[in-house]
Amino acid sequence: MEQAYITIKQSHFNYEQTIKKSRFIVQMQRVQTEEEARNFIQQVKKEHAKANHNVWTYVLGRQSEIQRASDDGEPSGTAGTPMLEVLNNNHIKDVVVVQTRYFGGIKLGAGGLIRAYAGTLAEAVVAVGLVQRVAQTELVITIEYAQFERIKYWLTEYSLAINETNFTDQVSLIVPVNEHELDLIKDQLIDLTHGQVDLTIRGQIWNEIPFQRSINGQTKTRY
Repeated sequence: MEQAYITIKQSHFNYEQTIKKSRFIVQMQRVQTEEEARNFIQQVKKEHAKANHNVWTYVLGRQSEIQRASDDGEPSGTAGTPMLEVLNNNHIKDVVVVQTRYFGGIKLGAGGLIRAYAGTLAEAVVAVGLVQRVAQTELVITIEYAQFERIKYWLTEYSLAINETNFTDQVSLIVPVNEHELDLIKDQLIDLTHGQVDLTIRGQIWNEIPFQRSINGQTKTRY
């Protein structure tokens, strides 16, 4: 199973700009299935029924197995495909995008349309921001009170977040851990406490880590 993938920061996001009197309105949404994607497309088409074009694209699956795009009446290859390339160039998955155009009276030409549709979506991606969704295991660390500060400091030093702390006759810390690091972290905790620790697994969760762009336009994780 793929343990991480990139998607948009918000579940739904709108972005708009005007290019040579034409309005370009981007609406994007997180989705998990083609049915959800197509329902969203129909919803936007209904909302903007009087628009000249409602161009759409979506990418689904951890390996981008499902990719679809439509020019919706624009010249072939000038709208949907350039938008799809923006998603793929940013490695964005599980997202549907509809870009609505209200024609302003000035023709853009094939090159102008490609730049307008791709450029507006690229700006929308920057505006919404990206996250890496990471599959993690919730490790429950149960210790004596005397060990609490030491373990908390160690977790901080290793950039491990404490999602929850429970105080009873002992202290239980809920810590999300990457699957490939789980055994190493458990071994280190056992060594650190000289075996005086109880380690159990509560379940699996998805955590979201913000992304930022580097100077060359690529994306990278901000830990």
